[in-house]
Amino acid sequence: MVRLDRYIDLILRRRWLVVGVALLVVFILASGAPNITVTNDYRILFSEDNPQLEAFDALGNTYASSNTALIAVAPREGSVFTREVLGAIEELTEAAWRTPHSIRVDSLTNYTHSEALGEDDLAVGPLVEGAASLTDADLERVESIALEEVGVAGRLVSTDGRVGGLTINFLLPENSDLGVIEITDHINALLAAARERHPGISYYLTGDVVMNRVLAEATATDLQTLVPIVFLIIVLSSALLLKSILATLAIVTVVVLVILGTMGFAGWTGQILSPASAGVPIIVMAIAVAHAVHIVTSALAGLREGKGREEAIRKSLRINAYPVFLAALTTTIGFLSLNASDSPPFHVLGNMVAFGLVCIFVYSMTFLPAMLSILPLHPPPTPSNRPGFFERFGALVVERRKVLLAVVSMVTVVLVAGIPRVELSDNWTRYFDQRYSFRNDTDFVIENLTGLDTLEYSLDSGREGGITDPAYLRRADAFAEWYRDQPEVNFVQSFPDVMKRLNKNMHGDDPAFYRIPEDPALAAQNLLLYELSLPLGNDLNDRIDVAKSATRMTVVANASARGLRQLDERAQEWVKSNAPGLTGEASGVTMVFAHLAQRNIQSMLRSTIVAMAMISLILVGTFKSLRFGLASLFPNFIPAAMSFGLWGYLVGQVGLSASVVCAVAFGIVVDDTIHFMSKYLEARRGGASASESVRITFRTVGHALWTTTAVLSASFLVFASSGFQVSSVLGLLVAITLGFALLADFLLLPPLLMAIDGEKS
Repeated sequence: MVRLDRYIDLILRRRWLVVGVALLVVFILASGAPNITVTNDYRILFSEDNPQLEAFDALGNTYASSNTALIAVAPREGSVFTREVLGAIEELTEAAWRTPHSIRVDSLTNYTHSEALGEDDLAVGPLVEGAASLTDADLERVESIALEEVGVAGRLVSTDGRVGGLTINFLLPENSDLGVIEITDHINALLAAARERHPGISYYLTGDVVMNRVLAEATATDLQTLVPIVFLIIVLSSALLLKSILATLAIVTVVVLVILGTMGFAGWTGQILSPASAGVPIIVMAIAVAHAVHIVTSALAGLREGKGREEAIRKSLRINAYPVFLAALTTTIGFLSLNASDSPPFHVLGNMVAFGLVCIFVYSMTFLPAMLSILPLHPPPTPSNRPGFFERFGALVVERRKVLLAVVSMVTVVLVAGIPRVELSDNWTRYFDQRYSFRNDTDFVIENLTGLDTLEYSLDSGREGGITDPAYLRRADAFAEWYRDQPEVNFVQSFPDVMKRLNKNMHGDDPAFYRIPEDPALAAQNLLLYELSLPLGNDLNDRIDVAKSATRMTVVANASARGLRQLDERAQEWVKSNAPGLTGEASGVTMVFAHLAQRNIQSMLRSTIVAMAMISLILVGTFKSLRFGLASLFPNFIPAAMSFGLWGYLVGQVGLSASVVCAVAFGIVVDDTIHFMSKYLEARRGGASASESVRITFRTVGHALWTTTAVLSASFLVFASSGFQVSSVLGLLVAITLGFALLADFLLLPPLLMAIDGEKS
């Protein structure tokens, strides 16, 4: 205590120097803010050693790149099999080849159709050429072929013929962020011109390349819109709580300095922001207020009691220095545990908030008291002699402690029972809400043309040139047919379909020969003839590897992330029983996302347990009592479990954000428990009984705890309004958890303390 008094004297004596140094440090840190970068690469969500991502990259290296954009073309009336609509698709197909970094364009019109030419010759060409000059008979022929061809129906045209499709594949440059901007700007310009030329046709754009662009837009939107809202909430709530303009100014100044320092540090250290880490300034602002409020309210209470300004500040720092330090320490531990996440953006979130917490503690213990001693603070209005709300509330809790303990315990059990209802599900097509045209276009494509959830397989023949071996083709075909029989599967693209069609073509288009060829030499010859006939850019490089030892099979399914994982597990069982060694686990963008939440839960579970154990030991050591330390754990562990249980009852599905909620929330909710327990033990050591200590605690910190929780909850609710699902669910779950934590601190912890502490003074 003597050292603390000397420290306080130094701060107050050198107040102007403290303020000047603090401003200089912030200026140096803030100058790094322009270096902050925002990425539009969805791969930022995955760690480099993610096995599903490694498999996806291996697939891309073996076959053509899987960076795609998909355009749906839908006439407002009728089918796509008209001269105007097919002409529009044909125009768009030609223009799409000129898109920057494009390497392949596939559409309903340029689909490579093969047919017999005589008895043993082959005609290969686009399905539609010169749409404007097609006769009615030609249109009927195109429609018949398109709706019957397994490689077209359900992918390049809807099965009812009302929507056509066009896909563009890209090889992104080294600077993928710039490449994505070039691509999406070009495609949007193409579609704007197409809409003007064909007002009766609607165009919808989706794909993983497009999602990349929306990621950057979502990050910028959150930073530009949500941060100012939270700042306004902080100003208003501080003014209402403190009833002092100057005290509010002091807190707001601390918040501004902390944010400038934190974001500047992010720039100096080269941090890359994404929607998942865009909440850093929101979280840091909210926690800064929560810490500063305790110091300022205690100082104002001292002024109200008639103490001088410096004396009131000294008393406030003596009371709050240790609790504020502990709260900052435990919250920092919670956020640093995010480094165990399998998703790098959460590393950025955890580390930046942890640095912000260091700034918060330093500025709360230096700049804030110096600022308060400079400002001409006046005591706020003295409350009436009538007991305040929290004094009355404390008395009610003491009087009804047994009932509260039973009721809260019962409610906790009921809510926790909902946890098994929670299903982990991550789907990139649902990462954005309807305010983004990408989400609306994606929903339209899924509902009217084709699914976007794909499972990609590389089917190995076991030897070079083995893909034309009839035995291999039969195994690959059987696997494709097994998939087509699964209820959640919409479309399967498989190499044996090409070979069956070629076999039919080489037998005069006799439907009886639509089967796997029997002669491997003849099959290889037919494939070579077909490849030589293909137009430039529409070869089979995206379906066959260079050595002709493996082929690619694409499955489009409609299922949740969990359903996709289970579908792949069933496929692996089929392969093990019927075609050992044919393929491994499914790959593709969808499967990388499908495994993300599950992997993150596993990595974060271990880290969160370690963090909770460390914080628990700190609390036991802080309160110098195993009994009080263990009692303080209940209101910290229970809220997150209650939140997930409630989520299980009301929503059911939760994705990537679920894996970090516990780590984020636990570090924050401990703060209120520390302040409550500190004031309670201070009263007990002063000679008050357990029940009287509870009343004193509610009277001294009840209002501050309520206000800080309200500010934190409101801030996370603003975060919940993000258009990015990971951020919005994280914000909502943390806000709910903070609400349950306050109820636990007010309704569970006091009865628990009185039950284990007795009434002896």
